[in-house]
Formats: sequence, structure tokens, C-alpha cells
Amino acid sequence: MATAAPVLAPGAPAALGAFTASAGPGRTRLDLHVPAIRCAGCIGKVERAAAAVPGVTRARVNFSTRRLAVEWADGTLAPDAVPAAVIAAVEAAGFEARPFAPQDAAATAADPESRRLLKAMAVAGFAMMNIMLLSVSVWSGAEAATRDLFHAISALIAIPTIAYAGMPFFRSAAGALRRGRTNMDVPISIGVVLATGMSLFETLTSGPHAWFDGVVMLLFFLLVGRYLDSMMRDRARAGVAQLMKSLPRGAMVVGPDGASEWRAIDEVAPGMRVLVAAGERLPADGVVEAGRSAIDRALVTGESRPEPAAPGTAVVAGTLNLDGPLTVRVTGVGEASFIGEVVRMMEAAEQGRARHVRIADRASRLYAPVVHLLALVTAAGWLLAGAGWHFALTTAIVVLIITCPCALGLAVPAMQVRAATLLARRGLLLKDGSALERLAEVDTVVFDKTGTLTLGRPEPVGALPLAGDEAAEALALARASRHPLARALARALAGTAPAVLFDVRDVPGLGLEAEGPGGPVRLGRPDWVDPALAVTAGPDELVLAFRSGGGPARLLRFADPLRPGAAEAVARLEAMGLAVQILSGDRAEAVDAVADRLGVAVRAAAQSPADKLAAIGALAAEGRRVLMVGDGLNDAPALAAGHASMAPSGASDVGQTAADLLFLSDGLDAVPEAIAIARAAGRGVAQNFALAIGYNLLAVPIAIAGLATPLIAALAMSSSSLIVVGNALRLRPARAAGPVRAVRA
Repeated sequence: MATAAPVLAPGAPAALGAFTASAGPGRTRLDLHVPAIRCAGCIGKVERAAAAVPGVTRARVNFSTRRLAVEWADGTLAPDAVPAAVIAAVEAAGFEARPFAPQDAAATAADPESRRLLKAMAVAGFAMMNIMLLSVSVWSGAEAATRDLFHAISALIAIPTIAYAGMPFFRSAAGALRRGRTNMDVPISIGVVLATGMSLFETLTSGPHAWFDGVVMLLFFLLVGRYLDSMMRDRARAGVAQLMKSLPRGAMVVGPDGASEWRAIDEVAPGMRVLVAAGERLPADGVVEAGRSAIDRALVTGESRPEPAAPGTAVVAGTLNLDGPLTVRVTGVGEASFIGEVVRMMEAAEQGRARHVRIADRASRLYAPVVHLLALVTAAGWLLAGAGWHFALTTAIVVLIITCPCALGLAVPAMQVRAATLLARRGLLLKDGSALERLAEVDTVVFDKTGTLTLGRPEPVGALPLAGDEAAEALALARASRHPLARALARALAGTAPAVLFDVRDVPGLGLEAEGPGGPVRLGRPDWVDPALAVTAGPDELVLAFRSGGGPARLLRFADPLRPGAAEAVARLEAMGLAVQILSGDRAEAVDAVADRLGVAVRAAAQSPADKLAAIGALAAEGRRVLMVGDGLNDAPALAAGHASMAPSGASDVGQTAADLLFLSDGLDAVPEAIAIARAAGRGVAQNFALAIGYNLLAVPIAIAGLATPLIAALAMSSSSLIVVGNALRLRPARAAGPVRAVRA
């Protein structure tokens, strides 16, 4: 897959062949960027347009990156025919499409739509308050001349406000009508335009009524609901974009003549050789050709123990070279690398999962035609009954306004925002509002181990066998290393003054050595520090050794401690009726030790990202709704595949962005607390839907009977919205309770 999206000349579809790639045996794939996708309705239109192309077997849109993935069987059409036909079909549906580039994913994180909605909402709110002040005088019985003046001033304020604040609805409605379709914005736009026109007619003819206040109020509350929904979507949009940022921007490429030069990552190709210095992340997948070092693969496996790298060792992009320089021959870069594969697994896993949103999507297909028909029948019925055109048209406008889906549109986002506030007070950051619905439905919780059940920060086991000059020398060496255990040792000796050592050397894959006052000083692998040193480590322990001069070798033991409240959190989850499992990339003995301490019977170790994804898929196939709790790159596909997902704030950038929620404290009690709030929010959403539907059942007959004016309709619609918001403010989750289980020694 290419990593850049060139400008395609019109009439040159053959150029698209360069952007296709194999999707498996007998299948070809094309990824397109469709930047104009804004909602679930857009996703459905784009997918249906692409799937209708002859030969296409699969078309899926990822909302986070707005990537359209299209697959087709080889041999059905010429290689370039399908890509050109797919782009033409998507553009015919009203959406721009171009070959997808990784930078397109990053661009989606800076979507300006929320800012535009916020500005429109502010303008509508300010204008509404001023028009209401003028309307109060009219309602109070102002004389005709005063009434006409105030109506004229209201028109001067309202008309530009409606033109600006209503643009999100007008633009959406116009786009749908151009393609011969309707959506929820069509009746909204018709109602706003007709009510504005009738109000202007009343103003010009000195009529007793004008409804500018009601129209602007309608727009304000509609914009409130749309902004809240857009704000929650923005929190979920940057997930995959962050993943590509974990890669270096470029690499030092070694040429055939041995000279090296820095090249941007887009210019690095398989077969090239790259130099990776100690302390740098690998820019691409490859095989080590020269050099020895230790590789920190925690980003990939979650394993806190670095792995040795020597000629012939396969390495992957994004991992950290700890000790010495390496020369690596590139085998995969960009989307062809390990991280590119993780991106694809994440995108395949995180397709829309929100049940309430899907209900709203289905309802929206019926809403527009039903409301149009209802308004038309109302107008025709009054005309046939002998009413004048003015009354019949006004009544039809009232029907359009009073049936406005403002309360229905606020039902979910209002509860989401309230729940997000409660979560934030408890140290939880909600990134995706729809995750609340899914979190309330989970019946199984799957934990990663390292960095999730544990803190991911090794600490000494007991007191360190170092004191005086030995502690000072050990600290001096530890500060010179990037090794995780060396950093842990440096933290443990933070109150010690480091010694002055000379000729500090980093021995790749083994440790550090230097010259001290008493002779050579070493810190590193026990068998390197002293071949005669007998090492006995527990299943979840990591060891270093230290030796100064001719003194005895000191064995330094470290372990990754459990998070505070881990046992209590597991007990609470089980008391809430949830099954708990552990799924880790760490060693089996380390996973078993933690699982036994927490009393978790179901556990799996040495799991790759694909293994974890398959395990989550298997649970889903059994009908389980899984909450995945993880922190690393190796957890990202599983986080995206879970029914809902959580990550600690100390997780990798990829883990944080793939998760629906982040918990900011070290304690694991955030997991059952989040589920309790989500369940309470789910009950609140059901109540809001009932209130919104009940409002329509009561208000629509009144509107059809001609017993309401556009202003009363706008007030009724606004009141229903306020009731829904007020119900959201009542959200008070019941705390989950469970027996406290002691952690086993």
C-alpha cells in the first residue's frame, strides 16, 4: 500500500492500480479516504454505494479515520476497473474519495465541525435572548405601532441568525435533496424556512403574530444536541491516528557505498538497511544484520523483560533499542509493518457498536417521510374543512416544529455528558460517549497483566543488599542505562549521592561496566557479573546483579507490584455478576503468579496481538459482551474489538487512544465504578427515550388540531428538551458492592 496520496488527474483511472494491495488469497483491497463522513447515515450511504459496484464483495467504513476499505475477488474485473468504479460510485453518492494515506488518519483528529457548531450555538443563544426581550413587550399587549417596530427589529436580528446558525441543517438537507433523498434535517429545514417566511409576511403586513423567537429557540436547542453529540464523537476520533505517531519520522539509511543519510519514513522501502542507535525506536520491521543489543518490546508484548537482539533476530517497528547500535535490513514499512497490521486489526474491530445509536439511525429513515406526510395531510385536511390557506399553512408549520426530534436527539448525548462528568470526578476520562451503552451491557471483563493488573513499574523485592559505596556506585551505573530494571534501581536509590566512575561502557545485551576506586564495577545480567552466581528467582521476579571490584556479587530482585485495590476490584466485579479473565503477552509463570494471587481461574499467557484479538472474537462468538482492560500496543486490537474498553492513564499512546475510557488513578477500583455509572446512565437513556416519545404522543394531536401556534410549538419542543436534560442531571449511580478479598501472599 502506498503511503502518500497523489493528486489524480481526471480521466486517468489507471493510476489507481498502484494503490491496491492483496487482502488474502484471491482477494484485492483498496483503501480510500472519505473526509466528508459525519454520521452513521453517511457511513451507510458510502458503504451501500461501494458495495453496489459489480465485483465488490466487502465495503466497510471506519468512522475514526474515515477510511473506506473495499475488497473484491481477483479476476472478476480488470485490476484498475474496480477502484475507478468505486471512486465514481462514492462521488455519485455525494462524497469525495481519494486513496488513503496515513496522514489522513491524523487529519481526522483536528475536525473543525465541533467548533463550527459551538459558534452557531453561541450566535443562536445570544440572538434568542434578545428577541425574547422584544417578544415580552408584544405579549404584554403593546400597541400596534410598537408591536410592528419590535417585530421589525426581531426580523433584523433573526434572519441573519437563522441564515448562519441554521447552516449545518440547511447544508445537510440540501445535500440529501440533491441526491433525491431525505434525512432528519429536511423537515427541520422546511419548518425553519416556512416559519421564518410566515413571520416575515406577518411583519410586512402588520399581522398580530410573528414567530422569530420560536424559530431561533428551535435552532438553539437543536444545535445544543448536535454539539454535544459531536463533542463526544471527537473524543473517539483520534484513536488510530495516534498509532502512526509512535513511529519515527525517518531513519538513517545505509547506501550501497556504506555512506548513511537520513530519509523520511515515506522514502524507506523493503530491502534497505537502516542504522538504529541506542535509545531510538525502530522505524520499520526488519532483521538485524549487524550489532548486538537488547530490545524493549513492552509496546508489543507487554513483557517488562527486554529481549536480546543479535544478527538474524527479527525486530518490529515501534520497539525500543536499549543498549547498542544495530544495522537492520527492512522487511516492512508503514502499513506493511507490524504497526500497520495492528492499525488494520483495530479498524476492523472498532466498527459501530452502539445499540441506541443504531436505533436512532433506523428511526431517522422513517422520521422524515412520516413528518412530511403528517404536515401535508394536516394542511390538506384543514383546507378541505374550509379553513383559509394562512391557518392551514401555519398549522402545518406547527406540526413540523412540534415534531422536531430535539428531545430525542438530546436523550443520549445529555445523559452521556452527565455520566462523563460523574466519571471525571472519580478520575475516569470518557472518550467515546457510545461506550457507556456498551459498558452497561458487559458480562465479562478481560484484563491484561503487565501495566494493567500491575503498575508496570518494577520495584525492589524487600530491602536492596546495597549500602555505602556500593549503593553510590550502583546508582551511578543505573543512571547511565535506559534498561527498565536500571531505571527501577535508580528510583529506589534516589536518596543516595552517586559515585564518580570512569570509563563507563555499555556492553550490548549484558549490562554496564566502569572503573571505580576499588576496581571494575559491573551492573547487569547475573551470569555476566559473576558466572558463579546462583540465581533463584520467583515466577514473577526479575533480577539484576551488581559487583564492585573484588567484592561479592549482589543479586538485586525486582517485581512488578499489583495495582492498589486489584483484589477488591476483582471481587466487586464478580459480585456484580461479571466473569473475570486474564489475557497477557507475558510469560506463563508470571501470569499464573498474578492470577493465583487474585483468584482468577481463567488465564492465558504469551498472547500476541492477533491471539488476543482472536480470543476476544471467540468470546463474542459465544455471546459474551467483553470489557477489555489493557495498556500496550499489543492490547490495541483487543481494546478495539471488545464490546467496551478501558486503559490506565500510564498506558502507551496507542493503548490510550484505542480505549473508550481512561482511569487516571493507580487503583483498579475505577473498573467496577465505571460499570456502575454506565448501568445507571443506561437506565437514564431509556427514561429519556420514554419521555421524548411520550411528548410526541401528547403534542402531535394538539398541533394537528390547530390548538397551538409556532411559538407554543417551539416552547413545547424546548420544554421537552429541558425535561430530558433535567432527567440527565438526576443521574446518581448506585455504588457497586462486593466482599473484600485478601490478596494471597
